[in-house]
Amino acid sequence: MAEWAARIHRHGGPEEFRYEAIALGRPGPGEALVRHSAIGVNFIDVNHRLGRYPLDDMPRIVGMEGAGRVEAVGAGVASLAVGDRVAYAGQPMGAYATARLLPAERLVKLPSDIADELAAAIMLKGMTAQYLLRGSYRVAPGETVLIHAAAGGVGQIACQWAKALGARVIGTVGSAAKAAVARAHGCDEVIVYSREDFAERTRQLTGGEGVPVVYDSVGAATFEGSLRCLRPRGMLVSYGYSSGLLPPFDLFRLNHMGSLYVTCASLFTYTASRADLLASAAELFQVIRSGQVKIDIVARHALADADKAHRALESRASAGPMLLMP
Repeated sequence: MAEWAARIHRHGGPEEFRYEAIALGRPGPGEALVRHSAIGVNFIDVNHRLGRYPLDDMPRIVGMEGAGRVEAVGAGVASLAVGDRVAYAGQPMGAYATARLLPAERLVKLPSDIADELAAAIMLKGMTAQYLLRGSYRVAPGETVLIHAAAGGVGQIACQWAKALGARVIGTVGSAAKAAVARAHGCDEVIVYSREDFAERTRQLTGGEGVPVVYDSVGAATFEGSLRCLRPRGMLVSYGYSSGLLPPFDLFRLNHMGSLYVTCASLFTYTASRADLLASAAELFQVIRSGQVKIDIVARHALADADKAHRALESRASAGPMLLMP
């Protein structure tokens, strides 16, 4: 039976997607065949499509997150069985398809109380929030943190989770409508950066002290301001580039700005081992199960309409997770 995928044959705009039949073989040693029930849409997919993270060997299928059922397993796979519900996030790329082959060690079995659509909406975004808050900088009760794109997919989860950890959460957004979304998802203070200088406002909100950590997925447009938000020895965690890649930077400036730290973090590093992957997913499932983090899927598009999902994501009209439905 032919499978289908939304593929790109060259870098460019959403119009580059082609919904095409693909050939899919049987799983090899260590692999599993997963039939998708839902596929997550993330800004890293946009970066891959645009060529900010250049891809070779075109045509390529983008997408880093999905959920479904195991239909077959290859030799040596003991951790999964046909019929298991599973989800994943990260490499190898190729989620925008009705089915795909994946290394079994990158698949996480889903608990009975985590639905497929929820899993496809939270695996990449939720495990990103987990490593941000518990790994790259471990948030402690009573601290004030700044989270950019607070109404976005990662932002909504991270803000709620940081609040559950006892932090005071400052979020930045681009509009009044998104400010309401951010407040509903854990933000104590919301800054509409199109209306005011977010660094100056953050200083005001912290009595001039600044924050110990800024989580920044925006990139070029917020990098300098994020540094100005930090207190001495504070950390900027850069983990995305929705406004463009970071400019060249003189590291000695960090000395003059208060011995600051900057890290460029990736989920794929923090979940590189299977043990780390399972621990991150388990912590995510638990915080969802507790009710401290709630997820609202804002849109579902047919897989054949991947271009529409990308246009909505790039327009910044969306405020939360979107799914592609095979």
